[in-house]
Amino acid sequence: MQYLFSDWDKIASQIKSAKKVLLLFDYDGTLTPIAERPEIAVIPEESRQLLKALSHNGRFIVGVVSGRKLNNIQSKVGVEGIIYVGNHGFEIKGPGLAYSHIINSPETKSMMGNISSMLNNSLSAIKGAIVEDKGLTVSIHYRLVKSKEIDIVIDIIHRMVETGSLADKVKITYGKKVYEIRPNVHWHKGLAAKLIIERYGRGIRKKEFLPVYAGDDLTDEDAFKVIDDYDGVSVFIGKANASSAARYYLRTCKEVNKFMKELLKTKLDSEAQK
Repeated sequence: MQYLFSDWDKIASQIKSAKKVLLLFDYDGTLTPIAERPEIAVIPEESRQLLKALSHNGRFIVGVVSGRKLNNIQSKVGVEGIIYVGNHGFEIKGPGLAYSHIINSPETKSMMGNISSMLNNSLSAIKGAIVEDKGLTVSIHYRLVKSKEIDIVIDIIHRMVETGSLADKVKITYGKKVYEIRPNVHWHKGLAAKLIIERYGRGIRKKEFLPVYAGDDLTDEDAFKVIDDYDGVSVFIGKANASSAARYYLRTCKEVNKFMKELLKTKLDSEAQK
């Protein structure tokens, strides 16, 4: 894994030679710092304006990817005309694209609502545990839980999900101080990224379409692998992490803003204009 700006000349060359550059950014931990509670994670105005400026440049296709509900991430970012990916890829909406996974059904939402209610009851005595019902998935945040009680939270989640009638219907994944309960289907941010690449890259030669993905969490690793398959630029946000599939890293959200500013400075190669 290389620091992105130490290899900037190479990356800039790739960007300049591409007719279209797809830019996919994770939200929490990438565009905005991780917050103690999900509802207080607010995108800095500078980041929002940079996304808007990139989306107004005809060479860039801009998207924001999140585990949040689609309508939540849309309202959080508030930039029109870009791609939004919600619930880890189960919901996607962008210019000329409206995708909803087959599990997006009243039955799934009812099941997840029941799981959320049961978890709220079971975890009500544990201070700091936050259960978030996102319609198609449920998140259990434990960032504010006392260290000695974290194992209790984890045990409750596993006992509820891995026993009884739910065992084959849902699965557990995890990220930074959060557990996710999702429908037990093969779908994730990586497959969502692939769908977006194939939709917006249609009719463009592979070497002239450059996908870029920036993210900070375990849920972004599937997307990094897909980006690598398309010879794109994958960027982990945080300290250099040898276990990540990303090729590059940036340390902070502020460096993500610097990256966006540099993207806006790049000029189209004469070869790409032909």
